[in-house]
Amino acid sequence: MPDSTAPKYADAVPEFSLGRPPMRITLVTDAWTPQVNGVVRTWTTIIAMLESSGHTVTVIAPERFRTFPCPGYPEIPLAWYPLHKVAGMIRDSRPDAIHIATEGPIGLAARIHCGRKGLPFTTSYHTKFPEYLHARLPVPLAWSYAGMRWFHNGGQGMLVATETLRRDLDSRGFRHVRRWTRGVDTALFRPRPYEEQAESMRDLPRPIAVCVGRAAVEKNIGAFLDLDLPGTKVVVGDGPQLPELKRRYPDVVFVGAKHGEELARHYAAADVFVFPSRTDTFGLVMLEALASGLPVAAYPVTGPLDVLTPAVGRMDEDLRAAVQAALDIPREACRAHALENGWDACARQLLDSLVTVTGS
Repeated sequence: MPDSTAPKYADAVPEFSLGRPPMRITLVTDAWTPQVNGVVRTWTTIIAMLESSGHTVTVIAPERFRTFPCPGYPEIPLAWYPLHKVAGMIRDSRPDAIHIATEGPIGLAARIHCGRKGLPFTTSYHTKFPEYLHARLPVPLAWSYAGMRWFHNGGQGMLVATETLRRDLDSRGFRHVRRWTRGVDTALFRPRPYEEQAESMRDLPRPIAVCVGRAAVEKNIGAFLDLDLPGTKVVVGDGPQLPELKRRYPDVVFVGAKHGEELARHYAAADVFVFPSRTDTFGLVMLEALASGLPVAAYPVTGPLDVLTPAVGRMDEDLRAAVQAALDIPREACRAHALENGWDACARQLLDSLVTVTGS
């Protein structure tokens, strides 16, 4: 079985090189292809860049285990009792560095193994898991955050996407929290002429407001669909809430999940991008939208507060007001902002954060 999978969400790997010796990097993640989300898009892109510059990346992901469907998210596979197998995979990969990307069963198995063996590792915090869990079950946030502190504070570095999130986690007792920026493929996601836009959206009543994301409760898509907006609302994505949303909002255009070139064509066909999530730690889709020339409307929360500026987006607790104001933003300003966010810095920050393993 191959150690990693080439990016599925970009047409080409960004050029990247490093003047440093190659490393054997073991990435442990519960989020992997064929899942479609910002975490997977980030990792597949970064891995391809690292491998193109001489590094070897071994991915320990659900595809290498017996799995069962995640409750409430059947499209997400979870590994079944992975502890011993994960330990063997880490040993076999002979890593120079270990990075644990998620707090699911595979990530937990790696955390336990590294703790038992005294192996240094780093982690990343992609999801506000305590808030996600609290939205579904009556689990106090304090309990979940205590578990998250145990998981991440055992490592030598915890990578987060934004300064707002870093400050929040610092205040909650997390240690060694470091910034890890995100990038966007500005060659794929770009403004496009009419004939290169998604055919299904070309002749919809305008303005077209689009939301790209998993149809799940934590994405808060209903807040977007409840808005009284002129024109057409479009949702790009699949998820457990999709049948319910289709039933509740028959006038909304639901196009399902899109990838690569097809996804880029859907961004380019819209007039404004709406990001209704209150719990994402970053929101890579906002950068993709901006690169496509779309202004962004969002709530003033972690993610939008760090990604957006008044030149490219509007943030307001009144999301409708934010959408209406964002429509006046020049598309050229959005594109220019996105061009400042390449993948090189993301890859270099990851490499700079890794710690050397002396034995596995």
